[in-house]
Formats: sequence, C-alpha cells, structure tokens
Amino acid sequence: MISLLRRLFGRAEPSLSEARPQDAGPIAALHGLSFRRGWSETEVEQLLVDRQVLAHQAISGGELAGFILSRMAAGEAEILSVAVAESWRGRGLGRRLVDLHLRRLAGLGVRAVFLEVEEGNLAALQLYDRAGFRAVGQRPGYYPQPQGAAAAARVLRRDL
Repeated sequence: MISLLRRLFGRAEPSLSEARPQDAGPIAALHGLSFRRGWSETEVEQLLVDRQVLAHQAISGGELAGFILSRMAAGEAEILSVAVAESWRGRGLGRRLVDLHLRRLAGLGVRAVFLEVEEGNLAALQLYDRAGFRAVGQRPGYYPQPQGAAAAARVLRRDL
C-alpha cells in the first residue's frame, strides 16, 4: 500500500517540452503500449524530423510520461496521436499536453485543429470535449477491432 501511495503522490509533476528526433524510441514504445497498432521507432523519428510536425512530451524522473504529435498544413493541423503512460492516466497530464500543444499551434499560425478518435474511447472523447473540440463528422468502420466489426471514428475540430 505504501508503495502505491508513493507511486501516486511521490513523483513531481512531469516537465513538458518539445520532442526531438532522439526521443523517437521512448515515444514509439509508449505508442505501442497505448494503441493496437503501434508505430516503429523509425516511423516516429520520420515524423519528428518533419518540419511540419509539432511534438510535445512529458518527462518525469527521466521517463516518458506522455506525448502529443500533430502535422500542420495550410493554417490547419491534425493531431496524429496522444498517449499518456498508464501510471499517469487520470491525473490531468493529457489535458496539460493538449493545452500546451494547442497554444503552440496557435502561435505558429494554425487556425483549426482536427483529429479522429474511436467512438468507444470515452476518456479521449472527454479530454477533447473539455479542450473545446466539437464533432464535425464520422468515419464508419475506421478502426479495426480484434473481434468483430471495425469501430467508427468521430472527427473532431477545434478553432484556435
């Protein structure tokens, strides 16, 4: 019980910063733990060297606690992925990452941000709702499921 309390309350808040190509390994590892189809380190590194991609990470005790990546084009951006390590979920870190990321995108001249989220991902839908995103469409059968029919994606938008 004491170790659980230490784990929950003993760590300092993660520091947030822009991610760099050398951060690809930990980001790929967390992505793989968070999604059915993870990205390889090479795929993440290719994103991180792209001048149109913006990435932020949260580091706690030298370990990656979360990240967010988006691609910008013509005054718009698409959030490609957001993930928070299991031990940090439910503690507001996802919201901190999204807020920082949106502020930086706005500073770079982005006027609208889009993303797709699986309809059954209630935690993500709540995060994006609280961050001011609104549903603007749906993609039926977008996310493959291990058992059964593919799940629909909600397309969300937030004006900056």
